[in-house]
Amino acid sequence: MIQQWHGKRVTVMGLGRFGGGVGVTRWLATAGAQVVVTDLKPAEKLTASLKEIKGLGVTLRLGGHDERDFHQADLIVASPAVPDDSPYLQAARAAGVPVTTEINLFVERCPARCVGVTGSIGKSTITAMVGHVLRETLADRCVRVGGNIGRSLLEDLPDITAVDIVVLELSSFQLQHTPAVRWSPHVAVITNITPNHLDRHATFAAYLAAKLNIVRFQDRGRDVLVIEDADELKRHFGLAVGDLAGVWRYGLDDDTPIATMDCASPNDRADRRLRWPDVDLAVPGRHNRQNAAAALTVANAVGVPAEKAIAALATFPGLPHRLQRVLVRDGVTYYNDSKSTTPEAAITAMNAIESPLLVILGGYDKGIDLSPAARVAAERSRFAACLGQTGPTLERAVRAAGGEAAVCDDLSAAVAACRQRARPGDTVLLSPGC
Repeated sequence: MIQQWHGKRVTVMGLGRFGGGVGVTRWLATAGAQVVVTDLKPAEKLTASLKEIKGLGVTLRLGGHDERDFHQADLIVASPAVPDDSPYLQAARAAGVPVTTEINLFVERCPARCVGVTGSIGKSTITAMVGHVLRETLADRCVRVGGNIGRSLLEDLPDITAVDIVVLELSSFQLQHTPAVRWSPHVAVITNITPNHLDRHATFAAYLAAKLNIVRFQDRGRDVLVIEDADELKRHFGLAVGDLAGVWRYGLDDDTPIATMDCASPNDRADRRLRWPDVDLAVPGRHNRQNAAAALTVANAVGVPAEKAIAALATFPGLPHRLQRVLVRDGVTYYNDSKSTTPEAAITAMNAIESPLLVILGGYDKGIDLSPAARVAAERSRFAACLGQTGPTLERAVRAAGGEAAVCDDLSAAVAACRQRARPGDTVLLSPGC
């Protein structure tokens, strides 16, 4: 592990439009490394990211890669999105140049206790929930959230101590590389595993193996696994985690979050069952109560009293644009679910709302069949405000399914139309489905 970076030649492969390589570039340059940043995209498509590293004295190689930057370097820091069979990474390895990732650089230097969250669906929300609960309840410790969510934590390393807690969202791309530093988090959370990213991993077995790295190097006598209590996960993970000391399986009993520890003796199970009947969430839906069960189980694992964790969860606002409660006015609750860009996502959001509903649908026409979302809107909502290119199509489909709908010129007009019709106790939901 490199400790002194002054004068080291480091190539950062992949700056990214959303700043994926910004944090590591800033950290390396500040530490004195001679950094080359290379990306296939030209400068005009990386404007925001380039602004973040302006003035650091790094060399930019944009719009393509130069093989010399890979076999004449001391280290390559590759974006997790870069496949292992990249000819440039192969050239680096052939020249004996080590390849690492931003997350590996962080975890092998981080002195704090780490909570890692992975899964195919829900990992961002659970990561944010866990971070919120721990920040609200552990006043004597600093809690940081990063990984695949938020920003790089490399620049925070000087301020992180052994008593702090770091919560990391971990993708399969990131976990694919963690065996190189023989690392797994102290508390690992696995939400669910369904086939995903097979264009990168080729097979479900390979995708699953990458996810399993989250427990691969856990300390069998100390560390904890928190795993969704689903039969499919039991089948996939039973052999892999059978010898872990602490395995909590979380889920719902009706709508009540629960968790049960797998124990060596079945007779001990009664003493290892957690139940949180008084959980009140600002984010709606059964799936979020399931997410809450995971967050509460993690809080228990790090020693947070149940009543404090429940109180903290009640103030969790949700992630921006994901069933985010943004306002309660005149007895009407408003939710922003603008991340909903498919009919399936809009259906999930509408079904998550239990109160009388008014929904805003529509947007760009991608040629997708919107009739399933229109049928649910007709069944679940008193009114659908339809906008964008798909507005007229949605309006006709909702009416054909027996619902009330109108075409609105823009989002402001749609909100106004819903507000005019809303009554105390109603919910107005923006979930475009497009």
